[in-house]
Amino acid sequence: MIKTYDDMIHLPHHISTKHPHMAVSDRAAQFSPFAALTGHDAAIKETARLTDERVAIDEYMKDVLNNKLRIILDRIKEHPQIAITYFQPDEKKNGGSYITTSGTVKKINEYERIVFMTDDTEIPIDEISSIDGNIFENM
Repeated sequence: MIKTYDDMIHLPHHISTKHPHMAVSDRAAQFSPFAALTGHDAAIKETARLTDERVAIDEYMKDVLNNKLRIILDRIKEHPQIAITYFQPDEKKNGGSYITTSGTVKKINEYERIVFMTDDTEIPIDEISSIDGNIFENM
């Protein structure tokens, strides 16, 4: 029984004399612009990324934080080491994350309500959830 391609199945593979041999990786790359779901993986990863919800601070805690900021402002020339935990809103979705930064306060701008650290971190006062440090031991 004769099959359709039996006459050429044993012929050697054709090698062009005009065109150089294309590597397998280059051959696969020529089809990449036709990916139908470009950016789909990034969108799924962004959706799956978890964020924290902002915790509301009661009036008592606001007073405590204001007192601690006043102490820092009064003793800023002593360069006390403190740790500030604050909420940083996410730029792409609801929620955000809580960040704790440690260091020395360079200045507190009460008008713009920003704490400037010596490492150039800017912390919005309204986003601060806790302030810790050795200078608060007597509180």
